[in-house]
Amino acid sequence: MILERIIPYIRPFIKWFLHVFTRLCELQRICYGARSGASRTRQVERSLRLSKNSDIKRLVVELDEAAPFAEDRELLYFAPRAAHIVMRAKSIKSTVHPDFARLFGNCVTSIWGYQRLQHQVEELRAEKYDSDDLEHEQKLLQLWQLLMPETPLTARITKQWQDIGFQGDDPKTDFRGMGLLGLENLLYFASAYNDAAKHVLLHSMHPTLGYTYAIVGINLTSMAYKLLKSGAARTHFYNQAALHKQNFSSLEDFHKLYCYLFFEFDRYWLDSDPRDIMDFREIYQSFEITKLEALHNDNTLFKTNLVVENV
Repeated sequence: MILERIIPYIRPFIKWFLHVFTRLCELQRICYGARSGASRTRQVERSLRLSKNSDIKRLVVELDEAAPFAEDRELLYFAPRAAHIVMRAKSIKSTVHPDFARLFGNCVTSIWGYQRLQHQVEELRAEKYDSDDLEHEQKLLQLWQLLMPETPLTARITKQWQDIGFQGDDPKTDFRGMGLLGLENLLYFASAYNDAAKHVLLHSMHPTLGYTYAIVGINLTSMAYKLLKSGAARTHFYNQAALHKQNFSSLEDFHKLYCYLFFEFDRYWLDSDPRDIMDFREIYQSFEITKLEALHNDNTLFKTNLVVENV
């Protein structure tokens, strides 16, 4: 606690000493010394947000405002623009340091790509399921067809929905908390990883170890959403972005994180050998803690290429 309080006061002196000793500014030392991915990107983000340079402070504000609504092409322009401003502010010559703009730019794209992803996910969560919206209804029916291809629905409102883990006759009421995001997550899992989704659904129907598939799925949407919104998921997405050619994470990457969580929770639930569904909250919270602990490690990258053989 004491160290945390004094660091802001001694940080300028430390930066000055290291600059004199290495002849590199803090951002250069990070880009050249830190491991690619979450470790480097987190440090670059912290350095930018703590900067007292007026040009850099203005840059950060502008990128924060622009990122949520940026198209891919616009997002990719953030990197060269930020590199130009920082290199000018810190007197970094491209002829002497030819790699800096690329390394720093990759971090910039990851940082503000994450902010854009937060905005995109929030928009889906805020959109309420509307049974009068044909597109919403088609997605719901598609979810049934993907999970229960051999069993046609007898009606739109029917107890059959409980077979895939909804609470009542009409699933629309179960989407109130997570909005359309809950449906989009369930649908992505069922379409992108159909074998795995149906295998997990089969587990959920176990006579003693079963659980309500769709309701648990929506709870896991809430978990993924909280990990993203709190910033805990930065570790996974920054490491993932470092492997992407474009260096930013997309909405599809969020859906894949959700699929990973559902996939892993099913395994965790069975391994926990619950007495009945009343153990759900305790097991759910324990599972969430394991993922939060994993995300404290800068090297964490969750495996999202699911295959049914590993379920």
